[in-house]
Amino acid sequence: MSLVCLTDFQARARERLSKSTWDFIDGGADDSFTRDDNIAAFKRKKFADPCNGEHRIRLRPRFLKDVSKVDTRTTIQGKEISAPICIAPMGFHCLAWPDGEMSTARAAQAAGICYITSTYASCTLENIVTAAPSGLRWFQLYVQPDRQLTKQLIQRAESLGFKALVITVDVPIVGNRRHDIRNKLDLKMNLLLKDLQSPKERDSIPHLQMSAIDPSICWNDLSWFQSITQLPIILKGILTKEDAELAVKHNVHGIIVSNHGGRQLDEVAASIDALTEVVTAVQGKLEVYLDGGIRTGNDVLKALALGAKCVFVGRPILWGLACEGEHGVQEVLNILKKELHTSMTLTGCRSVAEITQDLVQFPRL
Repeated sequence: MSLVCLTDFQARARERLSKSTWDFIDGGADDSFTRDDNIAAFKRKKFADPCNGEHRIRLRPRFLKDVSKVDTRTTIQGKEISAPICIAPMGFHCLAWPDGEMSTARAAQAAGICYITSTYASCTLENIVTAAPSGLRWFQLYVQPDRQLTKQLIQRAESLGFKALVITVDVPIVGNRRHDIRNKLDLKMNLLLKDLQSPKERDSIPHLQMSAIDPSICWNDLSWFQSITQLPIILKGILTKEDAELAVKHNVHGIIVSNHGGRQLDEVAASIDALTEVVTAVQGKLEVYLDGGIRTGNDVLKALALGAKCVFVGRPILWGLACEGEHGVQEVLNILKKELHTSMTLTGCRSVAEITQDLVQFPRL
């Protein structure tokens, strides 16, 4: 059977992966309410004002416009990408496919989009760069308690040509992921995390325990990161106007509106519901992106209409990887790009710049 949409890849990947691996990729925190709400929220929107209640998100197409040429290209942090659809940081791609992140990087390079490489990649940064030398890459950082190791990681990524530093802010501790606890999943015994080892350890230690994430990091620490790298700094995990305003105050270059795919604190706002609050707060002073719940081209269109510069896709990338490796990831990206192109054409948007808030409406449920 042909795989024609992202949910087809989801079903196929579930058949191919072991239960513990599938649960690790698919699972959310606690009751997984936020994980599920990320997807459902693209069909409806909750407003901050309780008096406004809950509304559908519906499109307002404009017709009789020349849409013989539709251009999905845009830029992020000054770099051109073929479409505002990029790959979110996720660890342990080797769980889904033997070549892991190397296959993902090659697919991103072929698609002409950005791939954010995780601190917890199961391939080294050097191997990922070698696999896709001309690809646009950002490096996602889990801040380590050992600041010297953190500094070395950042400067190593910069020297390898990564173009931005993405600091994940919503993981002072790991969320309560019940499936992994039930399955007694022990990634540290099954995967090599070579980027968190010293050069000597990389040669001598066959397995590395997942290092702790520093729970003490705070806003004042951002000046230290800015002092050790020239890379633009993006904060991943912002959900409120208060934190968005602090991000502007501390001179970061971008925000990824994200709830970690519903894997951290359950019962927070869906990413698309938090987006408008963050976009309004930053007042155009930095770029705002979104991850969480993207499953169709219409989802991408809605996120852009509500102010996202670009969206980042998570679980569907691993579904594609599990199904067909590099080719599967390419297919997932191609489906989303084609669906976005169709959605833009049918709503009268000839370029990404023409996707504005006038494109959506919110009839009451």
